[in-house]
This record gives sequence, C-alpha cells and structure tokens, in this order.
Amino acid sequence: MRRPSARRITALLAAGLLLPVLAACGSDNKGASAEGGDSALVIYSGRNEKLVKPILDKLEKAVGAKVEVRYGDSAELAAQILEEGERTKAGLFLSQDAGALGALSKEGMLAKLPQASLDEVDPVYRGGAGDWVGLSGRVRVIAYTPDKVAEDKVPDSVHDVVKPEWKGKVGFAPTNASFQAFVTGMRVLEGDDATREWLKGLKANGKTYANNLATLDAVEAGEVSLGLVNHYYWYERVAEKGEDKVNAKLHFLPGRDPGALINVAGVGILKDSGQAETAQKAVDYLLSNEAQTYFADTTKEYPLAAGVTSKVEGLPPFDSLQSPDIDLGKLESLQETLAMLQDVGLV
Repeated sequence: MRRPSARRITALLAAGLLLPVLAACGSDNKGASAEGGDSALVIYSGRNEKLVKPILDKLEKAVGAKVEVRYGDSAELAAQILEEGERTKAGLFLSQDAGALGALSKEGMLAKLPQASLDEVDPVYRGGAGDWVGLSGRVRVIAYTPDKVAEDKVPDSVHDVVKPEWKGKVGFAPTNASFQAFVTGMRVLEGDDATREWLKGLKANGKTYANNLATLDAVEAGEVSLGLVNHYYWYERVAEKGEDKVNAKLHFLPGRDPGALINVAGVGILKDSGQAETAQKAVDYLLSNEAQTYFADTTKEYPLAAGVTSKVEGLPPFDSLQSPDIDLGKLESLQETLAMLQDVGLV
C-alpha cells in the first residue's frame, strides 16, 4: 500500500484533519476491540452511528464474521487512514461523502472492486478508478420558514442567498462534511476565486450552526429564514412528528445550481488489510435489496443500487433532481476547501 507523502501529511495537519479521532470515537464504539485483526472486519464509519448502526448490526450476521465499527467524521477518518498507511486496522471505509473516498483513492489506498459490484450503481455515483461505490444519495436543498418567506420568494440559487436582502437570515453548518463537500463542488464547477467570494458573502449574511439538524432547528424556530441542509433531515423529522408539526419546508434548487449537489455516502475496501474477503461481502450486502431499502425507508436517502426506489411520501423522484454535472471523484480536494474556509474565517 502506498503511504501518503510527507507533503500530503503536512497539508492534512495544516488543515487540522489529523486528530486523535479514534480515541474520540471510543464512546461511540462500546465493545469494539482496539486491535481488530483478521478474524474481524474493522469498519471506519464516517456515517453517524444513529443512522447506520441498525444496518451494520445486520451486516455482521450477513458476512458471518465479527464486525467492529469506529465512528467519526469522514474527513478525519480518511486522514487517519492516510496517516496509518499500511498500519491501519480498517478493512472497510464507510464515508458520508465522496470526497473522503476520493482522497483515499488518489493515494492508492483502496482496492479495486469487482465489476459486478460496480455495475450495481450508475457510473456517475462511483469512483472513476473503480475502487469505491456509492450506496445512497442525498441532495443539498434550502429549508425555509413559510411564516417568513413565501414559497415563490425562496432563492433558486445559492448565489442569491448572499444578496443584501438575506443578511442575517441564512443558516449553515461550515464544519459539516456535507457543506464542505458542496463547497468543494462549487470550487470544481466555478473556480476558487468565485467560491471564495461567495463564502465571504455567506459569512456576511449567515449564522453558523454545528450541523444540519441544528440548522434545521434554527429555521423551525425562526432564528433564520433559510437553511442550507441535506434533504433527508427534514423527511426524517416529518416521519417522526408529522408534517403538520414541522414548521419548515424544503426547496429543491433547479437549473443545475451548485447548491443542488447530489453527494453520496459510499464505501471502499482498504488494500492489504487482510480483511478483503469479508470486506467484499460487506460491500455486497450494503448494495443488496435489504440494505438499500433501509437507506430508502429509514434514513430517507435515495438508494443507488438493487433497483430499489424510494417510497417516501413527497420526496421528488431521483431522476427529477437537477443536480450540477460533476465528477464526484473530484471532490477529493478537501484540504484545499478547508484551507479556504479557514482563510475566510468560517472554521
């Protein structure tokens, strides 16, 4: 397995990514061995434990081996794997976004997946090198408060939210991986200079929150009129409370706007981990009808494989979404995005 260069590690350190994330994840990983080993499949999961633990519990039975999960932020876990190199105990990396998978792919740390696994998913939602595959999709949207903003006045572009009329009225979560992936997408689509200027405008107009849920809370509470979030948080809240109890609506952006990015949660197998056979079984399970139905019905995301379609009431059909045309593999330049966010004072 190729180790990342000293320059690469230095860049990650400068971006604040190489943190003691495994120690921080210990409270989320009760019962997991610190050592792992060939007898167990060790998963580094950038997906929230609350969201994926039920399906990972089923995965353990499906693969016929003990599964140990370490939870953390996707970017931090990817950086941890880069730092560990051949010493990593991870056999499988489950990422919240394509960018973290792309970073590992760029460093040659992921194993090529069988074509049969890759063919389960549209090429748009898998790695160009054939070493990672998307499992579920989520789209960036604008949440809004109908009491404050009429539906026909909600911006149709993220470029509009930096206009003077929205000053103090926009909520967002700059430390969130999905927001950072979206900013990376804007950099790819429109360039660094334009993205930096947009971020300066957003900082001037916006209020920052810890995550998507806190942003949605702020919209519901009327602290802000608009919130930049992922779609599924709203649908989960509606499923829990009922739509009449949720004081927010969603606006899906038209016109291939960068704010309508469809990102994916995905998975890749670490090279030379000694866990390849079990890890491949895990990939196949996560692409199976059972797992894809879980992502559709429980986490309210868009399933990407097994011919499963979402039956969530009110969720726009996947093929109706107007996402920008972008190679998700190019979202790997996360450290440059983090440096930009630091430069404008957002992280």
